[in-house]
Amino acid sequence: MGVSQELVMPPPAPSAADLISVNDTAPPHGQAARLARLAVRALVEEAELTPKPALADGRGPGAHADLSLALMRRSARSLYPHFERIALASVQRLPGLDLREELGAFGRSAERSMLSATAGVNTHRGAIWALGLLVSAAAMMGSPSAAAVANRARRLACLPDRNAPPLESNGLRMIHRYHVPGARGEAQAGFSHVIAIGLPVLNRLRRRGAAETNARLDALLAIMRSLGDTCLLHRGGLAALRTARDGAAAVLAAGGTATAAGWQRLRQLDRDLLALNASPGGSADLFAATLFLDFLTNSPPAEN
Repeated sequence: MGVSQELVMPPPAPSAADLISVNDTAPPHGQAARLARLAVRALVEEAELTPKPALADGRGPGAHADLSLALMRRSARSLYPHFERIALASVQRLPGLDLREELGAFGRSAERSMLSATAGVNTHRGAIWALGLLVSAAAMMGSPSAAAVANRARRLACLPDRNAPPLESNGLRMIHRYHVPGARGEAQAGFSHVIAIGLPVLNRLRRRGAAETNARLDALLAIMRSLGDTCLLHRGGLAALRTARDGAAAVLAAGGTATAAGWQRLRQLDRDLLALNASPGGSADLFAATLFLDFLTNSPPAEN
C-alpha cells in the first residue's frame, strides 16, 4: 500500500532565468557542461514538481516507500559527470555503432553512480537512457529544434550495443507480457510522447497564460493519458494502467489542474494509484525528457 499524501495547491515552479541556451559557437567543454546542467536540472525539476499522482515529490514518497525528494535530487546530481562525458563524446559526430557502444558504457557507469548515491535504490535508470540519448543528440547538432534532437536520438536508439550484458529487467518483462513499446521503443519512435504530446501541451498552456506548475502537471498528465507505462504495469498490471490513463484523462477533461474540478480529479487519481501501490514512473521519465528539450529550446516563464 502506498503512503497517503495530502494534495495541496502547488508551490511556485523554480525560475528558469538561469538557463543558458546551447549553441554551436560554444567550445566543446562549455557546451557539454551546459547540456549536463540542463539534464540534471530537468531531473531535479521533474522530482520537485508537486503534486504528482503517486510519484515522489515535495509531499512524500508516493507509491515508493524507498524514495524521497532528497534522494531524487541526490541521484540526479550524481549523474552530472556522466551526462557531461556523453556530450563530450558526441560533439561533431554522427550516429554510429562505435558511438552507440560508447554511450552504452557511459550509461552503465551512470547507473553504478546512481546506485552508489542512493544506496541501491533505482531512482533514474529509465531517465539515464532517455536523457543520455537526447544529450548525445543535442551535442552533435549545436542549436537544433527539439524535433531534430529527438530524431537524432532515435537514430542512436535504433543501433545495437553489442557490449550490453544480458539483462531481464522489469521493463523488458512488461514489454513482452503486454506488448507495449517501453523505454527503448519510445526512443526508437523518436520520443513521440515528448514531441507530439508533452511539449505541445506545455507550450500551449503557457501561451494561454497558465501558471507554470499547472502547465507542467497537465503536460505530465497528457503523457500519462497515452503512454503504455511499464512502471505502472509492473506494479499494478493492466488495472493500474487503466486507472492512470482514465484518471489523467478525467483531470484534463475537467479543464486541467488549474480548475477546481480538475484539481479534485487529480486528488482522486492520486488516491486511486496509491491504493494500487502503482506509480507512473515511465511517464515521469518522459516528462523529464520534455523539460530537457524545453530548456534546450526555450526560456520558460516564471510562475504567475
